[in-house]
Amino acid sequence: MNITAAQVNDLRKLTGAGMMDCKKALVESEGDMEKAVDYLRKKGQKVAAKRADREATEGVIIAKTSADAQYAAVIMVNCETDFVAKNEDFVKYAHSILDLAVANKVQTVDELKQLELNGRKVEETITDQTGVIGEKIDLGAFFKVESAITAAYIHPGNRISTIVGLNKADAPNAAQIGRELAMQVAAMDPVAVDEADVPQDVIQREIEIGMVQARNEGKAEDMLEKIARGKLNKFYRESTLLNQDFIRENKKTVKQYLAESDKNLTVVAFKRVALG
Repeated sequence: MNITAAQVNDLRKLTGAGMMDCKKALVESEGDMEKAVDYLRKKGQKVAAKRADREATEGVIIAKTSADAQYAAVIMVNCETDFVAKNEDFVKYAHSILDLAVANKVQTVDELKQLELNGRKVEETITDQTGVIGEKIDLGAFFKVESAITAAYIHPGNRISTIVGLNKADAPNAAQIGRELAMQVAAMDPVAVDEADVPQDVIQREIEIGMVQARNEGKAEDMLEKIARGKLNKFYRESTLLNQDFIRENKKTVKQYLAESDKNLTVVAFKRVALG
Protein backbone atom coordinates (compact mmCIF):
# COMPACT_ATOMS: atom_id res chain seq x y z
CA MET A 1 0.00 0.00 0.00
CA ASN A 2 1.26 3.48 -0.84
CA ILE A 3 1.62 5.57 2.34
CA THR A 4 1.98 9.28 1.69
CA ALA A 5 4.27 11.72 3.46
CA ALA A 6 1.16 13.63 4.56
CA GLN A 7 -0.22 10.54 6.31
CA VAL A 8 3.10 9.96 8.08
CA ASN A 9 3.21 13.59 9.16
CA ASP A 10 -0.37 13.46 10.44
CA LEU A 11 0.41 10.39 12.55
CA ARG A 12 3.57 12.02 13.85
CA LYS A 13 1.60 15.11 14.90
CA LEU A 14 -1.00 12.88 16.50
CA THR A 15 1.41 10.71 18.50
CA GLY A 16 4.80 12.36 18.73
CA ALA A 17 6.47 9.17 17.44
CA GLY A 18 9.39 9.21 14.98
CA MET A 19 8.86 9.49 11.22
CA MET A 20 10.13 5.99 10.39
CA ASP A 21 8.12 4.43 13.21
CA CYS A 22 5.02 6.25 11.97
CA LYS A 23 5.55 5.06 8.40
CA LYS A 24 5.99 1.45 9.51
CA ALA A 25 2.89 1.67 11.70
CA LEU A 26 0.83 2.97 8.78
CA VAL A 27 2.14 0.28 6.43
CA GLU A 28 1.31 -2.45 8.96
CA SER A 29 -2.12 -0.91 9.56
CA GLU A 30 -2.87 -0.40 5.86
CA GLY A 31 -3.24 3.34 6.32
CA ASP A 32 -5.78 3.15 9.17
CA MET A 33 -4.79 5.98 11.55
CA GLU A 34 -6.45 4.55 14.66
CA LYS A 35 -4.93 1.11 14.10
CA ALA A 36 -1.55 2.76 13.52
CA VAL A 37 -1.78 4.46 16.93
CA ASP A 38 -2.56 1.08 18.53
CA TYR A 39 0.35 -0.49 16.64
CA LEU A 40 2.76 2.06 18.10
CA ARG A 41 1.41 1.52 21.60
CA LYS A 42 1.68 -2.25 21.28
CA LYS A 43 5.31 -1.81 20.31
CA GLY A 44 5.84 -0.02 23.60
CA GLN A 45 5.99 3.49 22.20
CA LYS A 46 4.74 6.26 24.42
CA VAL A 47 2.32 8.22 22.29
CA ALA A 48 0.38 11.34 23.11
CA ALA A 49 -2.61 10.25 21.05
CA LYS A 50 -5.53 12.63 20.71
CA ARG A 51 -8.97 11.17 20.14
CA ALA A 52 -10.00 11.62 16.53
CA ASP A 53 -13.56 12.70 17.37
CA ARG A 54 -12.20 15.83 19.04
CA GLU A 55 -9.98 17.01 16.21
CA ALA A 56 -10.49 19.75 13.66
CA THR A 57 -8.38 21.98 11.43
CA GLU A 58 -8.67 25.64 12.46
CA GLY A 59 -11.27 27.76 14.20
CA VAL A 60 -12.36 28.67 17.69
CA ILE A 61 -13.78 26.63 20.55
CA ILE A 62 -15.67 28.52 23.24
CA ALA A 63 -17.89 27.64 26.20
CA LYS A 64 -20.35 29.42 28.46
CA THR A 65 -22.91 28.79 31.20
CA SER A 66 -26.46 30.12 31.46
CA ALA A 67 -27.43 32.87 33.93
CA ASP A 68 -28.84 30.26 36.35
CA ALA A 69 -25.69 28.12 35.91
CA GLN A 70 -27.79 25.01 35.29
CA TYR A 71 -26.86 24.78 31.60
CA ALA A 72 -23.49 24.98 29.85
CA ALA A 73 -22.60 24.71 26.19
CA VAL A 74 -19.42 24.41 24.16
CA ILE A 75 -19.22 25.05 20.42
CA MET A 76 -16.57 24.76 17.74
CA VAL A 77 -16.76 27.10 14.77
CA ASN A 78 -14.32 26.02 12.08
CA CYS A 79 -12.47 27.93 9.39
CA GLU A 80 -9.54 27.08 7.11
CA THR A 81 -6.71 29.21 8.47
CA ASP A 82 -5.27 30.32 11.78
CA PHE A 83 -5.33 33.89 10.46
CA VAL A 84 -9.13 33.89 10.30
CA ALA A 85 -9.43 32.02 13.62
CA LYS A 86 -7.67 34.91 15.33
CA ASN A 87 -9.72 37.59 13.58
CA GLU A 88 -11.70 39.63 16.11
CA ASP A 89 -14.88 39.69 14.00
CA PHE A 90 -14.78 35.91 13.50
CA VAL A 91 -14.40 35.33 17.25
CA LYS A 92 -17.29 37.73 17.94
CA TYR A 93 -19.42 35.83 15.42
CA ALA A 94 -18.68 32.54 17.21
CA HIS A 95 -19.64 34.12 20.53
CA SER A 96 -22.92 35.35 19.06
CA ILE A 97 -23.83 31.76 18.14
CA LEU A 98 -22.85 30.50 21.59
CA ASP A 99 -24.86 33.25 23.31
CA LEU A 100 -27.88 32.21 21.25
CA ALA A 101 -27.42 28.55 22.21
CA VAL A 102 -27.14 29.36 25.92
CA ALA A 103 -30.04 31.82 25.96
CA ASN A 104 -32.31 29.17 24.41
CA LYS A 105 -30.74 26.20 26.25
CA VAL A 106 -30.40 24.43 22.93
CA GLN A 107 -30.35 20.63 22.96
CA THR A 108 -28.90 19.73 19.53
CA VAL A 109 -26.72 21.25 16.84
CA ASP A 110 -29.59 20.98 14.35
CA GLU A 111 -31.82 22.98 16.68
CA LEU A 112 -29.10 25.61 17.00
CA LYS A 113 -28.72 25.93 13.24
CA GLN A 114 -32.44 26.68 12.89
CA LEU A 115 -32.49 29.52 15.44
CA GLU A 116 -32.52 33.10 14.19
CA LEU A 117 -29.45 35.30 14.57
CA ASN A 118 -30.02 38.91 13.47
CA GLY A 119 -33.06 37.91 11.45
CA ARG A 120 -31.51 34.92 9.67
CA LYS A 121 -31.14 31.26 10.57
CA VAL A 122 -27.75 30.38 12.04
CA GLU A 123 -27.07 27.99 9.17
CA GLU A 124 -27.75 30.84 6.72
CA THR A 125 -25.36 33.16 8.58
CA ILE A 126 -22.67 30.49 8.26
CA THR A 127 -23.08 30.63 4.48
CA ASP A 128 -23.01 34.43 4.68
CA GLN A 129 -19.75 34.35 6.64
CA THR A 130 -18.21 31.99 4.10
CA GLY A 131 -18.91 34.55 1.40
CA VAL A 132 -17.60 37.48 3.44
CA ILE A 133 -14.43 35.79 4.69
CA GLY A 134 -13.63 33.70 1.63
CA GLU A 135 -13.03 30.52 3.61
CA LYS A 136 -15.22 27.56 4.41
CA ILE A 137 -16.95 28.20 7.75
CA ASP A 138 -18.71 25.44 9.64
CA LEU A 139 -20.34 24.84 13.00
CA GLY A 140 -18.15 21.83 13.70
CA ALA A 141 -19.37 20.78 17.14
CA PHE A 142 -21.96 21.53 19.80
CA PHE A 143 -22.26 19.89 23.21
CA LYS A 144 -24.22 20.80 26.32
CA VAL A 145 -24.39 19.76 29.96
CA GLU A 146 -27.37 20.34 32.24
CA SER A 147 -27.19 19.79 36.00
CA ALA A 148 -27.67 21.45 39.39
CA ILE A 149 -24.68 23.67 38.67
CA THR A 150 -22.36 23.87 35.67
CA ALA A 151 -19.06 25.52 34.86
CA ALA A 152 -17.24 26.44 31.66
CA TYR A 153 -13.61 27.13 30.82
CA ILE A 154 -12.01 28.57 27.69
CA HIS A 155 -8.27 28.01 27.52
CA PRO A 156 -6.35 31.07 26.26
CA GLY A 157 -6.24 31.00 22.46
CA ASN A 158 -9.75 29.54 22.04
CA ARG A 159 -8.37 26.13 20.99
CA ILE A 160 -9.61 24.12 23.99
CA SER A 161 -12.82 24.60 25.95
CA THR A 162 -14.62 22.50 28.54
CA ILE A 163 -17.91 22.27 30.38
CA VAL A 164 -18.61 20.41 33.62
CA GLY A 165 -21.77 19.62 35.57
CA LEU A 166 -21.96 18.96 39.33
CA ASN A 167 -24.83 17.32 41.17
CA LYS A 168 -25.18 19.84 44.04
CA ALA A 169 -25.43 23.60 43.72
CA ASP A 170 -25.59 24.09 47.51
CA ALA A 171 -22.22 22.46 48.23
CA PRO A 172 -19.69 24.91 49.72
CA ASN A 173 -17.76 26.71 46.96
CA ALA A 174 -19.61 24.72 44.28
CA ALA A 175 -19.07 27.38 41.60
CA GLN A 176 -15.33 27.59 42.28
CA ILE A 177 -15.02 23.80 42.36
CA GLY A 178 -16.80 23.57 39.01
CA ARG A 179 -14.37 26.06 37.53
CA GLU A 180 -11.39 24.13 38.92
CA LEU A 181 -12.67 20.89 37.44
CA ALA A 182 -13.34 22.51 34.07
CA MET A 183 -9.65 23.47 34.06
CA GLN A 184 -8.73 19.94 35.18
CA VAL A 185 -10.60 18.48 32.22
CA ALA A 186 -8.83 20.88 29.85
CA ALA A 187 -5.40 19.96 31.20
CA MET A 188 -5.77 16.21 31.81
CA ASP A 189 -8.21 15.13 29.06
CA PRO A 190 -10.05 12.35 30.92
CA VAL A 191 -12.05 9.80 28.91
CA ALA A 192 -14.86 9.39 31.47
CA VAL A 193 -16.10 10.58 34.85
CA ASP A 194 -15.34 7.32 36.69
CA GLU A 195 -14.37 3.70 36.01
CA ALA A 196 -17.97 2.62 35.47
CA ASP A 197 -18.39 5.21 32.73
CA VAL A 198 -15.52 4.01 30.53
CA PRO A 199 -16.97 2.46 27.34
CA GLN A 200 -16.49 -1.31 27.08
CA ASP A 201 -14.70 -1.04 23.74
CA VAL A 202 -12.12 1.28 25.33
CA ILE A 203 -11.58 -1.21 28.16
CA GLN A 204 -11.13 -4.11 25.74
CA ARG A 205 -8.73 -2.06 23.67
CA GLU A 206 -6.59 -1.23 26.72
CA ILE A 207 -6.53 -4.87 27.82
CA GLU A 208 -5.50 -6.04 24.35
CA ILE A 209 -2.71 -3.46 24.17
CA GLY A 210 -1.56 -4.33 27.70
CA MET A 211 -1.39 -8.04 26.84
CA VAL A 212 0.64 -7.40 23.69
CA GLN A 213 3.02 -5.15 25.62
CA ALA A 214 3.48 -7.80 28.32
CA ARG A 215 4.07 -10.50 25.71
CA ASN A 216 6.68 -8.31 24.01
CA GLU A 217 8.39 -7.96 27.40
CA GLY A 218 8.68 -11.76 27.62
CA LYS A 219 6.03 -12.34 30.29
CA ALA A 220 4.44 -15.79 30.63
CA GLU A 221 1.27 -16.35 28.60
CA ASP A 222 -0.79 -17.29 31.66
CA MET A 223 0.14 -13.95 33.28
CA LEU A 224 -0.67 -11.68 30.35
CA GLU A 225 -4.28 -10.88 31.23
CA LYS A 226 -3.46 -10.29 34.91
CA ILE A 227 -0.67 -7.90 33.93
CA ALA A 228 -2.93 -6.16 31.41
CA ARG A 229 -5.64 -5.66 34.04
CA GLY A 230 -3.02 -4.17 36.33
CA LYS A 231 -2.20 -1.71 33.57
CA LEU A 232 -5.94 -1.08 33.23
CA ASN A 233 -6.09 0.06 36.85
CA LYS A 234 -3.34 2.56 36.06
CA PHE A 235 -5.36 3.68 33.03
CA TYR A 236 -8.37 4.31 35.29
CA ARG A 237 -6.24 6.39 37.67
CA GLU A 238 -4.83 8.49 34.86
CA SER A 239 -7.82 8.71 32.53
CA THR A 240 -11.00 8.94 34.62
CA LEU A 241 -11.74 12.35 36.08
CA LEU A 242 -12.65 11.40 39.64
CA ASN A 243 -9.58 9.17 40.01
CA GLN A 244 -7.03 11.55 38.51
CA ASP A 245 -4.63 13.49 40.70
CA PHE A 246 -6.08 16.94 41.28
CA ILE A 247 -3.83 19.28 39.28
CA ARG A 248 -3.67 21.97 41.98
CA GLU A 249 -2.86 19.55 44.80
CA ASN A 250 -1.54 16.32 43.31
CA LYS A 251 -1.40 14.49 46.64
CA LYS A 252 -5.17 14.10 46.47
CA THR A 253 -7.52 12.80 43.79
CA VAL A 254 -10.35 14.81 42.28
CA LYS A 255 -12.77 12.62 44.25
CA GLN A 256 -11.01 13.54 47.49
CA TYR A 257 -11.02 17.21 46.52
CA LEU A 258 -14.79 17.09 46.00
CA ALA A 259 -15.34 15.29 49.32
CA GLU A 260 -13.61 18.13 51.18
CA SER A 261 -16.53 20.34 50.20
CA ASP A 262 -19.35 17.80 50.46
CA LYS A 263 -19.07 14.04 50.76
CA ASN A 264 -21.95 13.63 48.29
CA LEU A 265 -20.64 16.09 45.71
CA THR A 266 -19.70 14.54 42.37
CA VAL A 267 -19.45 15.19 38.66
CA VAL A 268 -22.53 14.46 36.58
CA ALA A 269 -20.95 14.98 33.16
CA PHE A 270 -18.26 16.87 31.29
CA LYS A 271 -17.21 17.61 27.74
CA ARG A 272 -13.84 18.68 26.36
CA VAL A 273 -13.41 19.89 22.80
CA ALA A 274 -10.00 20.69 21.29
CA LEU A 275 -8.53 21.79 17.98
CA GLY A 276 -5.54 20.08 16.39
